[in-house]
Amino acid sequence: MKNLKKLSLLLMLAAVMSIIAACGGGEEATEEGTEGTNETAELEGSVVIDGSGTVYPFMVEMAEQYMTNAQENVSVEVGRAGTSAGFKKFLVEDGTDFNDASRQIKEEETATAEELGIEVQEMKVALDGLTFVINSDNDWAEELTQDEVKQIFLGEKKNWSDIRPDFPNEPIVTMGPNENHGTYEFFWEKILEEQDLVEGVNLQQDYSTLVDLVSKEKNAIAFFGYGYYENNKDKLKAVKVDFGNGGVEPTLETIGEGEEFAYSPFTRPVFTYLNVNMAKEKPQVLDYAIYTMENAQEVAKNTGFAPLTDEEVEAAISTLEGLK
Repeated sequence: MKNLKKLSLLLMLAAVMSIIAACGGGEEATEEGTEGTNETAELEGSVVIDGSGTVYPFMVEMAEQYMTNAQENVSVEVGRAGTSAGFKKFLVEDGTDFNDASRQIKEEETATAEELGIEVQEMKVALDGLTFVINSDNDWAEELTQDEVKQIFLGEKKNWSDIRPDFPNEPIVTMGPNENHGTYEFFWEKILEEQDLVEGVNLQQDYSTLVDLVSKEKNAIAFFGYGYYENNKDKLKAVKVDFGNGGVEPTLETIGEGEEFAYSPFTRPVFTYLNVNMAKEKPQVLDYAIYTMENAQEVAKNTGFAPLTDEEVEAAISTLEGLK
């Protein structure tokens, strides 16, 4: 009788242990399944980007982060031909996957895309302040009015003393990016209202060349995106611009869209444009687009751009997710 009781007890204990083991195994399987579901799919291949020299520092850092932290087997190539030159590489058969731009796409460029059957998605990534820079030894033109800036680049004022009598009687040496750049087009269209730049203005393809030229010429004044000034403060000065309420220095706090931002008259959005056809064919291209918007705020601040609103970023991510 006692033996029967012992046998029954052992059988019950074995059954309980089996149930516990089964439950434990189930939890382990569930956890493993969850981990597998949450893991990002490993991608490979390339992402090719060209375009704006202004957006270049932003996109280079984004590419480095992506290849280091997200997809080690994807190669992201970033060029800086300039906005307009970049669109010529983007709007062709088997063109680039993205084109960075410091202006919006033009009607004729949109028409070219339609003719080629290329679906284009605009991605606004940050805000930039058009910045006017002078030589570090220039102690007279540290603040100019908006009209004075225009007069200089329209050639209406040839010498510094033409602007104000107490300025030196020396010729103003004007410089800027060339016509390949969206920065040039923004300045010409929005600031100069499509009037010709002063004859003899020194226009360059490379922003680093402009920084070097201004740093060596006491009478120089040039324009480019805020980020290039931010990275060269030791070589240049930024002109404070008076829009009617006193001089405003371009900073990440003053650059922005809306009247609450003091530097808003010289603020512009910057973009990258996605070839949606490529994004649908190559998963790494769409993945990179989504990653860019998810990390746009942080990278913008790190590279001299003012960030977008959280609502703009969320809407952009939602649009891109809809392409899957």
